[in-house]
Amino acid sequence: MLKPLSILMVTALTLSACNSWRESRVNPSNWFGPSTPSVAETSPDDANALVPQEKEGSGLFARPDPEDTSVAISKIDELRLDPTPGGAIVYVSGTAARQGAYNAQLVRINSEENQKNGVLEYTFKVNYPSYATNQGTERSRMVSDAANVSQQDLQGIRLVRVVGQQNTLESRRR
Repeated sequence: MLKPLSILMVTALTLSACNSWRESRVNPSNWFGPSTPSVAETSPDDANALVPQEKEGSGLFARPDPEDTSVAISKIDELRLDPTPGGAIVYVSGTAARQGAYNAQLVRINSEENQKNGVLEYTFKVNYPSYATNQGTERSRMVSDAANVSQQDLQGIRLVRVVGQQNTLESRRR
C-alpha cells in the first residue's frame, strides 16, 4: 500500500509543476509573439514579387528552360466532375501506353473557338521514363489527375472535354 501511494504522490506533484510550462520561454509555442497585421507600402512602379520577371540574357549559371517531353495519355477511361462550394473538381483517369508514366497533368487548352462555344478543354498528358519499360497489365498502367476549376471559370461553360491519344471524353451540363 505504501509503494502505490508514494508513486501516486510523486506523479501528482510532477504534473502540478507542469502548469508553468505554458508561460515558460522554453516552450516553443512562445518563441514568437502574436501576429500583427502589416501593410507593405509599394508604389505602382515597383515590380510584383509574385510575377516572374523576364530574363535578361543568360548568366554564368543560368540553365536553359527544360523542354516539355510530356505526351497525351494513350486512353482516357473516366471523366468525372465533382461539384464543390467554390466550383468543381475535374477528375480524370486513364491508361498509359506502358508502365512508369509519371507527372500526370491536365493541361488546359485555351482557344477562342472553345470560349465562344462554352467549352472547357484539357489534354491529359504524362511523361515516360527515358529507358524502356514493360507494357504490363492495364491496371499497372492506370494514371489519374484532377484539376480544380473555380466558379468564375465555370461561368458560361456548357461542356468539359478531355483529350487523349486514342479517345476524347466529354461531360455536358444538365
